Amino acid sequence: MKKNVGSTDKVIRIILAVIGVVLFLTNVASGTLGYIVLAISAILVITSIISFCPIYIPFGINTAKKKS
Repeated sequence: MKKNVGSTDKVIRIILAVIGVVLFLTNVASGTLGYIVLAISAILVITSIISFCPIYIPFGINTAKKKS
């Protein structure tokens, strides 16, 4: 797996994941929607940690810095 997630992208993903968890814990997003938000938050954290997003491949997106 080539890294295709840059540092700015990682920070944005982590912030969105934290917002999703807060929405779930405060019952703003509850029931099935809450679990969907929680799952998306988990996916965002995982893709941030491994620096790879499979959705970027078909679109040719790469936010990681290129090695010189």
